[in-house]
Amino acid sequence: MTVPFLMQAHSYKDKVAKGLEANAGLFNYPMLMAADILLYNTDIVPVGQDQRQHVEYAREAAAKFNNAYGQTFTEPGEKISDTVAVVPGIDGQKMSKSYGNTIPLFGSKDNISKAVMSIVTDSSGERPANVYAIHKLFKSESELESLYEEKKGKYKDLKEALAEDIERVVTPMRERYNAITEEEIKKVLHEGAEKAKAIASEKMIDVRKKIGVTL
Repeated sequence: MTVPFLMQAHSYKDKVAKGLEANAGLFNYPMLMAADILLYNTDIVPVGQDQRQHVEYAREAAAKFNNAYGQTFTEPGEKISDTVAVVPGIDGQKMSKSYGNTIPLFGSKDNISKAVMSIVTDSSGERPANVYAIHKLFKSESELESLYEEKKGKYKDLKEALAEDIERVVTPMRERYNAITEEEIKKVLHEGAEKAKAIASEKMIDVRKKIGVTL
C-alpha cells in the first residue's frame, strides 16, 4: 500500500484532526487490522459503518497480493447491521472508548444509570435524539412509540426508562461475566491461541514460499 493511500484512512484523518500525534502506530493501524483479517482466511467481517473502510483496505491488500503472486488470500466482505451501523455515545459522537463516551454495560446499575443520565440532549425537540438512538438498541421502535409519546418532552423520565431497559438486558450477561473464573479465561485464551497459530503458520509458509523468502 502506498503512503497517499494510507493517508486517506478515515481513522487516521479523524485522529489527526483531533490533534493526536501522527505516529507510525496510528498510520499503520489499518494495515495491521488488514493483516489480522487476511491471516485467517476470513470471508465476512461484522463491523460498524465507521469500520467499513478497514475491510476495504484488507480487500485491496488481498487483491494486490493475489494479482502479484497468485491466489493466496481470501478477499473479505463486510457485514453491517443497519440497526447498529453507528452507535452514538453519551455525547452524541460515535460511541468509542477513545472518546470516553461509552455506557459501561458490565458496570454496576449505578454506573449505567449515571452514564445514561449524562447523555447530551437537544432541548429544542420533544424527543431526545441521542437517548432514542440508544434506546432502540434495547427495544423495538414499535414498543418505544407509546413511551416517547406519553413522555414527550420529559427527558429525565425517558433517560430513566432507558437505564431500566439496559439493566434488564445486561443483568444476566453481567452475572455470567462476573461468574467467569481466571482459569476459564486462561483456558479459552490458550485454546484460541493454539488454533490461531496453526492457521497463521500455514498461511505464512505459503506467503513466504510465493515471495521467495525462507526461514
